[in-house]
Amino acid sequence: MRTIKLTNETKKNLLDDLLKRSPNNYTEYADTVQEIVENVRDNGDKALFSYTKKFDKADINENNIKVTEEEIEAAYKEVDGHLLEVIRKALVNIRTYHEKQRQYSWFDTTEEGTMLGQKITPLNAVGVYVPGGKAVYPSSVLMNIVPAKVAGVNRIIMTTPCNAEGKVYASTLVAANEAGVDVIYKAGGAQAIAAMAYGTDSIPKVDKIVGPGNIFVALAKRAVYGYVSIDSIAGPSEILVLADETANPRYVAADLLSQAEHDELASAILITTSTELADKVSCEVDQFIAELSRGDIISKSIENYGYILIADNLEEAVSAANDIASEHLEIVTKNPFEVMTKIRNAGAIFIGEYSSEPLGDYFAGPNHVLPTNGTAKFFSPLSVDDFIKKSSIIYYSKEALEPIHQDIIDFAESEQLTAHANSIKVRFE
Repeated sequence: MRTIKLTNETKKNLLDDLLKRSPNNYTEYADTVQEIVENVRDNGDKALFSYTKKFDKADINENNIKVTEEEIEAAYKEVDGHLLEVIRKALVNIRTYHEKQRQYSWFDTTEEGTMLGQKITPLNAVGVYVPGGKAVYPSSVLMNIVPAKVAGVNRIIMTTPCNAEGKVYASTLVAANEAGVDVIYKAGGAQAIAAMAYGTDSIPKVDKIVGPGNIFVALAKRAVYGYVSIDSIAGPSEILVLADETANPRYVAADLLSQAEHDELASAILITTSTELADKVSCEVDQFIAELSRGDIISKSIENYGYILIADNLEEAVSAANDIASEHLEIVTKNPFEVMTKIRNAGAIFIGEYSSEPLGDYFAGPNHVLPTNGTAKFFSPLSVDDFIKKSSIIYYSKEALEPIHQDIIDFAESEQLTAHANSIKVRFE
C-alpha cells in the first residue's frame, strides 16, 4: 500500500480523491436514468416489464411479478440449514438493538390550560430495494427490513431482480421472509425504484425507498427524491483504521481488505503513529491479496483508494479521521475508549482489536447501512427514526391564550401579516 506522511496538503488531496467516488460525479448516466424513471412514471407496468426483459432477460408480467409462497418455500429447501440458523441469530441481535431506538409520543400539560406534545406515527408504506447482480447480500435484507418492522410500518414491500428464468436468490427470499417483509416483487434497477416511487398496476406506491444498489439505482433514488423519501444516495464502501504501535498488523491488514473486496472503488485507509506498524501492515496486505478469492478486485481497490498515512501524534491522527468521516472506523490503540470520545464523525465505530468491521456487517445488531463519502459529518446510520414521522401537538384554552394574545398580534403585525394577526384578534373582540 502507498504510504505517505500526513500533512494538511496530503489530507486535502486524499479528501479530493475520495470525493471522486461519489454517485453525484457520474452524471453521464443521469439522462439515461431520468428517461427510465419518466417512462415508468408515464407507462407503468408496460415500461417496467419492457426494461426487465431488456436488462434481466426475464419475461415478467402482472401474473408472475410477485414472489409466491411456493417460491419462498422452495427457497428454504435450497438454503443451507446452518446459514438459516445464523440468519435467525443475527435477526435477534438486529431486532433487539433497534427496539431500543423506538420513540414514543409525549405530551406536557400546564395548569394554565395548555398542552404541547409530539405525536409519533410510523410511515404507512416502505419499499426495500435489494440488488441481485454478481453478489447476494441477505445481511442487507435484514438491516433494511428490521428497523422498518420495529418502527411499525404498515406495509413493507421489497423489489429485487430475478434471473432470466424468473428466479430470485434463495437466501434473499429467506432473509426477507424471516425479517417480516409483506410482499416481494421481481423487479430491479432504476425501473424498480421508479415503480415504487410512482406506483404501477402491479407495484404499489410507497412513502420511502431504502436499500443499496448500483449507480443506476443510486441516481434513480436521487431522481425520485421529493416525490418519495429515500434513505441516502450511498457511495462505495470505505474503512478507516486508527492504530498505534500496539496494534496487530495482521489484524489491521485483514480488516482493511474486508472492505476493499467490495469493488474497485472501495476505500481502505490506515492512519497510524507508527512507521513500523505501517511497514508490517503493507507487507501483510500483499500476502493476503495473493491468497484471497477476490484478489483482483482488492488489488485494484488498494491501488486506487488505499492509503497508509503516518501521523506525528495521536491528536493529529484523530483530527484527520474526523475530517475523512469514514463509513467504518476501527480504533486499535492503547486506550481505544479514550480515543473514541474524541471521534465526532464516523458511521460506525469499532473499538479494540476483536471488534472488526464484519462483526457489524453481519451480527452485532447495529445497522450496517451507513453514511459514506464524508456524509457521516451530518448523516446517521439507518435506524428506526428513518421509518417514523413526527407531528407537533398544540392546545391552548381561551384562558391560556388571553394573556399572550396581544404578543402574537404584535409579532404578526411586525411582519405585516395582518391576516395572521386577525386570526388571533377575532377571538377577543
